[in-house]
Amino acid sequence: MNESIFDTPVSIQIAQLRQTLNAYAHRYYVQDDPSVPDAEYDRLFAQLQALENSHLEFLTPDSPTQRVGGKAIDQFSSVRHALPMLSIRTETDTSAAGAENFDARIRRELGLMPIDAAVVYVAEPKFDGLAINLRYEQGVLVQATTRGDGETGEDVTHNIRTIGQIPLRMCEAGQGRAVPPIPHVLEVRGEIYMRRDDFEALNERQRQKIAAGAKGERIFVNPRNAAAGAVRQLDPTLTAQRPLSFFAYGLGEVSPSAEGGPAFETHFDLLQTLKQWGFPVSALVNRACGATELVAYYNAIGQQRDGLGFDIDGVVYKVDSLAWQRQLGFVTREPRWAVAHKFPAEEQLTTVLAIDVQVGRTGKLTPVAKLAPVFVGGVTVTNATLHNEDEARRKDVRVGDTVVVRRAGDVIPEVVRVVMPVEPSPHLERGVVFGMPHVCPVCASVAVREQGEADYRCTGGLFCSAQRKQAILHFAQRRAVEVEGLGDKLVDQLVDDGLIQTLPDLYRLDQTALANLDRMADKSALNMLEALQKSKQTTLPRFLFGLGIRHVGEATAKELARHFGHLDAIMAATEEQLQKVADIGPIVAKSLRTFFDQPHNCEVVAQLRACGITWSEGEPLLQALTPLSGKTFVLTGTLPTLDREEAKALIESAGGKVSSSVSKKTSFVVAGTEAGSKLDKALSLGVPVIDEATLKAMV
Repeated sequence: MNESIFDTPVSIQIAQLRQTLNAYAHRYYVQDDPSVPDAEYDRLFAQLQALENSHLEFLTPDSPTQRVGGKAIDQFSSVRHALPMLSIRTETDTSAAGAENFDARIRRELGLMPIDAAVVYVAEPKFDGLAINLRYEQGVLVQATTRGDGETGEDVTHNIRTIGQIPLRMCEAGQGRAVPPIPHVLEVRGEIYMRRDDFEALNERQRQKIAAGAKGERIFVNPRNAAAGAVRQLDPTLTAQRPLSFFAYGLGEVSPSAEGGPAFETHFDLLQTLKQWGFPVSALVNRACGATELVAYYNAIGQQRDGLGFDIDGVVYKVDSLAWQRQLGFVTREPRWAVAHKFPAEEQLTTVLAIDVQVGRTGKLTPVAKLAPVFVGGVTVTNATLHNEDEARRKDVRVGDTVVVRRAGDVIPEVVRVVMPVEPSPHLERGVVFGMPHVCPVCASVAVREQGEADYRCTGGLFCSAQRKQAILHFAQRRAVEVEGLGDKLVDQLVDDGLIQTLPDLYRLDQTALANLDRMADKSALNMLEALQKSKQTTLPRFLFGLGIRHVGEATAKELARHFGHLDAIMAATEEQLQKVADIGPIVAKSLRTFFDQPHNCEVVAQLRACGITWSEGEPLLQALTPLSGKTFVLTGTLPTLDREEAKALIESAGGKVSSSVSKKTSFVVAGTEAGSKLDKALSLGVPVIDEATLKAMV
């Protein structure tokens, strides 16, 4: 048998150098405890680099020399997550009582009594950065993906390799400790962020470049934006110039225990194992027993917030027991077993320079205060919403006023109140009282306020350019018909240059017109035409959602398609017929009827279909008499052979609906072992309780 080339002395020397450099890097980046001088690390690094350059057959992607220097790419590729990267619900009460609310809800949903022991949680800071998914195979980093929309993210592997805190190869041996076996597949999830001192140093370098006359350079607004921008650089050498850091906080896809994967019992143990494998985990992560310790943690982190080396906007609580996490499950796209508890929003004073009115995708007119720039909650704010005319008048906000500005939930800036001078000057009059315009500021169509509504809306529909752009973007998004590559800038050009007046014009574009646009060429134009052609094959729910009908989201669109089967039937349905669809009440029914009663909307739909947009249509489920039509089920406990998603899919495929809560309208509760409070409620309401075998028999 021939000896493998990887058993030669050179390969052994390379392996030893890599192991030594990885150990030094771990001490430096993760433990913040350098073990050798920089010069020694640089010497060994240069030695390894020389050996690899002389023996390219030994060069591997996980080598320390490959962190920086990959080729720039033309664009990011999309990656569908093996497991969705879900968002976490936010506790609206920013006082310490928010922690008590979460604990009370968890105990209630677990069916715990007051005499039962306190629930153990893992509490951690809520990092203000960019979520990332790191995929390792056989312990080697093979892919890094942004969160994206939760289902699909962008491949940023070439940039993530430049971050020293992220191991290119997981640790396989510890110093005096037992390291669990590395699974075949492990996805580690965490946050990319930039430390405050690194951010200040970066901006100082930017200021020096600008002072020296460098073009294209700018000062970054805050650490989060600087970090997010660095991760999305097309050239990894530029990413490497920005000092990024990483904290791990969870897992994505993992090889099952039957295939050598880890068998964790608690979230805290999971994090400790990640540390052993070489991933940085925040030292502020801790266990908390019951509501009292959650409150104490919230208060303690809040007091430390300003002194931390990085930005946080709250804390996150997670049920520690993974068995209880599975029992609690998910609601919509959020885990029931976790919550983000934000800190009170930060407030600052500034001046109102003007009050403009913006027009949204659905025609909603929103008054927006234009402000003298002010730094609030980590960002520079120049605009703040006044929500609607009633709110603007209630607060009596006028041009020239000094106002308190708050980042509500640390996300949306809003004007809190006007600060009146202690001694008003008789010679200085305030601006005029704000009033909403009676015509759309964009297209001059009549603006109306419906009875019972707080908002004014433009009646221009698809003729209003403000709505037109957003309508196109909404129609082309991934969750609707999905026109890949059709983004804000391209839509702006298409509309502003008069190439698109209505949605069907998208499918009338030709290669010459596209290629003549700025930053476009024949190849880009051809790619867009191919994306448009591909988007013609869609589904009825996606098409309905893409039309942007007010109050009609993805779930409602699916229910409409399931109930009627055909678009023509939906368009012709009366309000009474529409209200027979699950979860559709008078408001949604009226919105649908109003939309399809407009001739121009029906004309747009007809033209889109004439352009070749198609989907499979079938008989309505209610007419098809599927076994579970019209029945609502609630799942609780652990079923013998089906997991929660499989049971839900089985019910929905047979025409039934799955609800998260038990009520008098519930048809059946499907109960497994360790069923909780839902079973008790079903028994108290007299709702029939069945097992998995009975459910399968019904189907």
